[in-house]
Amino acid sequence: MSARLACGSTNNIAMKAMALAKNGWVTIRLGISVLARVGVCFAATVFWQNALAAGTAVGTIIQNTATIDFNRGGIAETATSNTITLTVAERLDVIVTPQPGQVIVSAAAVNQALLFTVTNLGNGTETMLLAINSILGGDDFDPLPVLPTSIFFDSDSSGDFNTGDLAYTAGVNDPVLLADESVDVFLLNDIPGVLVNGNVGRSELSANAVTGSGSPGDVFAGLGDGGADAVVGATGALETRFGEYVVQDVALSVVKAQSILDPNGGVEPIVGATITYTVTVEVLSAGTATTSYISDPIPTWSSFVPGSITLNGVSISDATDADTGEFDISVTPTVVVRLGDLVQADGVQTLVFQVTID
Repeated sequence: MSARLACGSTNNIAMKAMALAKNGWVTIRLGISVLARVGVCFAATVFWQNALAAGTAVGTIIQNTATIDFNRGGIAETATSNTITLTVAERLDVIVTPQPGQVIVSAAAVNQALLFTVTNLGNGTETMLLAINSILGGDDFDPLPVLPTSIFFDSDSSGDFNTGDLAYTAGVNDPVLLADESVDVFLLNDIPGVLVNGNVGRSELSANAVTGSGSPGDVFAGLGDGGADAVVGATGALETRFGEYVVQDVALSVVKAQSILDPNGGVEPIVGATITYTVTVEVLSAGTATTSYISDPIPTWSSFVPGSITLNGVSISDATDADTGEFDISVTPTVVVRLGDLVQADGVQTLVFQVTID
């Protein structure tokens, strides 16, 4: 892009520039300053490029040359500056993301995994050193890192730890990540045996750029890719994040299903069709789910079918009485069934009731 300025004396530079702008000579207003002597007329041409994007690759060569076009004695001439050159340095940045942040466990459980993603936010290839720490403040218990190895790669990208996942050994198979590349990592801990429901334990993963870490702006001369300088980015090239285990000694499965029977004997959800809802509850672990009950509000645009509630095949009255459930209309119309204290040996509890589409 360029800007042309015609000039004569220092008293009429601005007026001539304005006149030229009106005549279409000046199309872009540039942040440049032009100094002129009386009687000297010239035009300036300035070239530039956009500011570097954050992802510009390390080792990229950036060159810049300025050119000025001018008239001398009615003859158009051009002068060119020297070319200046720089090499883009390597930015050292890493981020650790827990995915997810919480995992439900039971007391005395073994090989419990927390999943993290480690991402190289730098603009070059970087090796990451990983470490685990399970002795942290702000929680209720300290998870116990599995020995001899407590860090594993999610080798099959399943998101679930299994015996085929590759164990990590510091200094042996440190992950080498390209710019913007990520790797999923598990932290493996055992859970202590004497805990109560709701207890939280934390375990953290740290990832450190092997080239170096420190305060943003610190420079490691010549240690970047291809011998370029390496500069510490905003993360300090060292990121530490924790995930959480939450003790829930009783694990429950709750599944809801529906089936439709329309007035024509088909299965279309039309006005007057009957929807049969089935809710199944099962204890999946050791422990007792005390004072359990199901509450299931009747959906909008439907009406409850009186006398349709059953639990494990046994009919339950709609009224609030001595049996284990009712159709409660005190606030929002809701089917309520009390299951009591449940353990794994009780098996699947099945609630069935019906509504019709209004």
